[in-house]
Amino acid sequence: MTHVQRPPAVAAEHMVCASQGQAVQAGLAMLARGGNAADAVVATAAALCVCEPMSTGIGGDAFAIVHRDGRAEGLDSAGPAAADAPPLPVHTDGPGSVTVPGGVAGWDALLRRHGKLGLDVCLAPAIDLAERGFAVAPRCAWAWGSADRLPRGYDPAPARGARVVLPELAATLRALAADGPDALYRGERAAAIAAASTLTEDDLAAFTPGWVEPLRLRYRGVDVLELPAPTQGVVALEGLGILELLSDQPDDGDRLDAVRLALEDGRATVRDGADVSGLLDPEHLRARAGARTRENVTEPAGGTVYLCAVDGDGMAVSFIQSLYEPFGSGVVAGDTGVVLQNRGACFEVEGEVRAGRRPYHTIIPGLLERDGELLGPFGVMGGFIQAQAHVQFVSGVLDDGLDPQAALDRPRFRVEADHVLAEHGAWTGRPPADLPLRAEADPLQFGGGQAILVDGDTLVGGSDSRKDGYAAGR
Repeated sequence: MTHVQRPPAVAAEHMVCASQGQAVQAGLAMLARGGNAADAVVATAAALCVCEPMSTGIGGDAFAIVHRDGRAEGLDSAGPAAADAPPLPVHTDGPGSVTVPGGVAGWDALLRRHGKLGLDVCLAPAIDLAERGFAVAPRCAWAWGSADRLPRGYDPAPARGARVVLPELAATLRALAADGPDALYRGERAAAIAAASTLTEDDLAAFTPGWVEPLRLRYRGVDVLELPAPTQGVVALEGLGILELLSDQPDDGDRLDAVRLALEDGRATVRDGADVSGLLDPEHLRARAGARTRENVTEPAGGTVYLCAVDGDGMAVSFIQSLYEPFGSGVVAGDTGVVLQNRGACFEVEGEVRAGRRPYHTIIPGLLERDGELLGPFGVMGGFIQAQAHVQFVSGVLDDGLDPQAALDRPRFRVEADHVLAEHGAWTGRPPADLPLRAEADPLQFGGGQAILVDGDTLVGGSDSRKDGYAAGR
C-alpha cells in the first residue's frame, strides 16, 4: 500500500494545535466565545492536564512566548526547590524530587496580561472532561501504560478508548475556577502538597511567575526565539548558529555535530539566573563550529505537552507545560488529584540541589519571526531531546522547505551518551564518526511537536503524528 503523508492543516482566521483532540476543541471553544490566543492556550493546557495526565498536570511547570502587536515576550513560570532543601541527595522521584508547581500561576499571569475571558471560563472545558469523563486516545493509552510509576487515582492504566473520570482533579479545577491560584498555593491544597513533599506552605505561597525577554538568533534570515536560563532554549539557538556555519545545505551529520556541541555547552552553563547569551556570540559560534565535541550527554525521555495558538488578530502563544517524567514524582497531593512534578531530578546536571532555585529546565517553547513579523510558534516535547528537535524542525522548514506537518513528522535522531538513536529513515549524509547509530522504533523516544506558520493571509499548521492530536482552525 502506498504511504500517504498527512497534510498540514490550513485556516484563514485562527488555529489551535495540541497533542489531544479534546484539548484542541477546548481551545477552539474559547476562540468561538470571543477569546484570543491566550484564552485558547490556557483552556487547551488545562484540558491536557485531564486527558493526557502522564505528561502534564497542575502540579507541574510552564513557559510561554507571546507575540502580540509586533512584540514578543516570554513567561517563566517554573518553580524552585524548597527554600531549605539539602544539597544531597538529588532525588529523581518521590517527595524529595518535587519542586514548586508553577503552571497554574502561569495560566493566571498569562490571562491577566493578555487574555479576555478569565480563568473560570477557560477552565470550564477541563472541568467538564474531568467530571463527565473522556475517552483515552491510542498513544495516550500507550504512554500511560508505559509509565514506570502510576500514582493513586491513575492506576491501573486504561485501555485505548476507555472512559476515564477524575473527580478529585475536577474538584481542584473547580476550586481554581472559583478562587484563582490561591486555591492551589494557599489553604488546604497547599497544605496537602506540603504534606506530600518536602516543600513547605511558605514555599508555595512565595511563588510568582516572571516575564522575561526571549533570546534570539537569526538563522537563514529568520529570527528564532527561545527562553533564557533556566531553560535549555539557548542550546537550540547555539545549535542553529553552529549549523549555519557548518553547511549551506546541512544533512543529519551536520545537525548532529551542531547539537552535540550545543548540548555540551548548555549542560556546562545553563543555570538558574545565569547569563547564557555569550553562547550566541558570533566569535564563540565560529570557534565551536571549528571544534568537535568530546563529551556526550545522556538524554532521558520526559513527559511534557507542547501546544500553540494563533488568533484572528495575529496574536500567537507558544506554550509548554510538564511534570518532567511520566506522572512526575509519582506522588499525588492528598485527595486533590494533583500529581506533583519531579523537576528536581534535573539538579543532576549540577550534581546537587540548589535550595530555593530552579534546576536546568528541559521544556522550551519556540517562535519564529521574519523581519519583525510573526512567522509562527513551534515546539517539541520530550525531555532533553527538545533542543535537538528544535534544531531539526527549524532546519527542516528553513533549509529543506518543508511545511510544518512534514517537518514535524520527518524521522528524527536523538543523541545519547554513547550512541545516536534514529527513527527509520532519519539519517541523511555521513554517519557519525565516533558514535554508533542505532535504530529505534518506539515513537515515545522522539517527542511530539506542534507548529503554526503564517503563509500570506492564511495559517498552516502541523501536529506530530507521534501523538494523538491535530491542528485545527477556521
